[in-house]
Amino acid sequence: MYSLEEIAKHIKAELRGDPGCLINRAEPLATAKPGAISFLANAQYQSFLPVTQASAVILRANDADKCSTNALIVSHPELAFSKLLHFLYQQEPVTAGIHPTAVIGQGCQIDSTAKIGPYCVLEDQVQIGPRTVLGSHVALGKSSQVGADCHLYSRVSIYHRVIIGDKVIIHSGAVIGADGFGLTHDGEQWIKIPQIGGVIIGDDVEIGANTTIDRGALQNTEIGKGVKIDNLVQIAHNDKIGDHTAIAGCTAIAGSTEIGQHCMIGGSAAINGHIKITDGVILTGTAAVGQSITEPGIYSSGVGIQKNSLWRRNMVRFHQLDDMAKRLRRLEKKLSEEEASHGQ
Repeated sequence: MYSLEEIAKHIKAELRGDPGCLINRAEPLATAKPGAISFLANAQYQSFLPVTQASAVILRANDADKCSTNALIVSHPELAFSKLLHFLYQQEPVTAGIHPTAVIGQGCQIDSTAKIGPYCVLEDQVQIGPRTVLGSHVALGKSSQVGADCHLYSRVSIYHRVIIGDKVIIHSGAVIGADGFGLTHDGEQWIKIPQIGGVIIGDDVEIGANTTIDRGALQNTEIGKGVKIDNLVQIAHNDKIGDHTAIAGCTAIAGSTEIGQHCMIGGSAAINGHIKITDGVILTGTAAVGQSITEPGIYSSGVGIQKNSLWRRNMVRFHQLDDMAKRLRRLEKKLSEEEASHGQ
């Protein structure tokens, strides 16, 4: 439990109200009860400010007059609330040690401050850094490396020769370093191309549940520092994701594609292989990217949702577009010829 005075100092906020008010939890603005703190970052929730039962709200200065309770004024409420959550809900310190059911290969280097959970399997020459936590049933392939202060949740699978930096979070079910989809055809059947590259993951990366990142065919697949990847994302072999890019769920990125720094990829985006996307690009949800993007900006594709009856009519017209374009060209040509004849 913390006083508002302590919280204001921690998040560097201007306090309007009772500095001695005690806070023991965080709750949504619409449903918060006394003792809770909330925040307002989106204007569509302003109507809850006069009626909220929260003991305090983090908000911008221009919303403070509408607030019926204690106010903590900041320029970026969502960021301040994030800092507060780390403060209110501090994680318990890690109890170092290797569970007796873990299987440890030869030549492994495990820092004395790391925690290896039940039924983990570490193949030969694996390295685990300080204060890193492996949940139950984590598997690490031969010669893989995990840096300091990482947390791999239960049932994460790391293949051989994968290098993971510091402060990396990988959620349950993620698979890092599986073979890329490398195949060739001999005229009758598909022949597998051995995938001999690896995966390199930078510092401060978060990888969501059931996301897959394939190893490179000849070179490494690379994930830059500060990258945030949602659940159920597919990143194919040889891809390079630039620093501080965020990728939302169900996105699929084909092989040998390079995505720049500080990009934002919306959910269910489909990105073609062997292309480049420059820095500072935003792809809205379900965007289909078939060619390189060389200029920063916001890009969209696809058709927004419509009533089925209207969508069916529009789809019929879509299939008529080619014929309509040909007819239009004939009409334009005819008009041009008539104008030329009148001019004579």
